[in-house]
Amino acid sequence: MEVLLSVTVAGLFGASVYLLLSRSLVRLLLGVVTLGNATNLLIFTAGRILGTVPPIVPVDAKAPPADIANPLPQALILTAIVISFSLFAYVLVLSYRAYQDLGTDDSDEMRLAEPVAQPFREQTDE
Repeated sequence: MEVLLSVTVAGLFGASVYLLLSRSLVRLLLGVVTLGNATNLLIFTAGRILGTVPPIVPVDAKAPPADIANPLPQALILTAIVISFSLFAYVLVLSYRAYQDLGTDDSDEMRLAEPVAQPFREQTDE
């Protein structure tokens, strides 16, 4: 099971790097989302993947049973899902607003503050 999840994590990381290298903002955002999901799956895979008992201590017990699931990866992943979704929504709105103002989603064509350099011209004495 861990091998299959590890291969899936590797595939998601590869796809996210490919999408992050694109010039389109939509592809870049999809790369960020894919990278977040790959990271969440990596954290989940790093935790114990066993058919164990959930991390609940019985009422009459003083300690949890020996083989319980680790609740830390689940808490980390839930927090990461909420933060990444809010970040994705915010950046999606920003990119849509940039598309409305500039008429393109190409990151190279969105150079208002830093225009494309002009080729060097020699000054002639006139």
